[in-house]
Amino acid sequence: MTSYKKISRDVIKKADILLEVVDARFPDETRNMEVERDIVRAKKPFIIVLNKCDLVSKQPLERTKSRLSKIAPTVFVSSKNKSGTTILRHKILETANKKGGEILVGSLGYPNTGKSSVINAVTGRHRAGTSSISGHTKGVQHINAGSRIKFIDTPGVIPFGENDECIQGLLAVRDSTHLQDPIGVAMTIIGKICAENKTVLESSYNITIEEQDSYGVLELIGKQSNFLKKKAEVDETRAAVKIINDWQNGRLVI
Repeated sequence: MTSYKKISRDVIKKADILLEVVDARFPDETRNMEVERDIVRAKKPFIIVLNKCDLVSKQPLERTKSRLSKIAPTVFVSSKNKSGTTILRHKILETANKKGGEILVGSLGYPNTGKSSVINAVTGRHRAGTSSISGHTKGVQHINAGSRIKFIDTPGVIPFGENDECIQGLLAVRDSTHLQDPIGVAMTIIGKICAENKTVLESSYNITIEEQDSYGVLELIGKQSNFLKKKAEVDETRAAVKIINDWQNGRLVI
């Protein structure tokens, strides 16, 4: 943990401007308040980058952008679809407020939020190493993006405890086979989607959600998927694994 803190603080010290890359599906959970405080203390400008916006519908994205823009300039992008990257490039040049010379941009964020993918999308080339495996970036890399911009790509900042399975499941830091409580993680996913747009679950699993709580929705999905044990009881674990896999593979768009 200490090494990650040291790296992030070193990047903050060296950079002219910082990008905090968060997951657009749960921006509050994937912001790192300690890192933000370090940036403010260092009197460095920063931009909040809402990555994976292709997995969120426009209305909640706009609400989140409006809210977070009160904290720092906020841009939503999809490194997968290459959308929003030109806006981000312009926002970097504008926010850095540096006349002439190279602009050194530090990228920070949680594991698996897609920091390296954002850099590649902005540069237009595969310059930062990426992987579906969390923590792929092992050391600091300097990446020339042209137009005065040079990125510092870093390993992910670890913001959660080793036992915080829900955030690790949400971020796909751990897949369903490595979770001790997949049912709890699946219920967290269900609760979040129901709060934002329950029709996503209804259309994805061909169910109708009425007054059920998260566990009740899990049972509905299990029954509809024919995940049954003896005596027609729902196999909650199989249903939970399916939901987690669908979430982590981007099949559930809020």
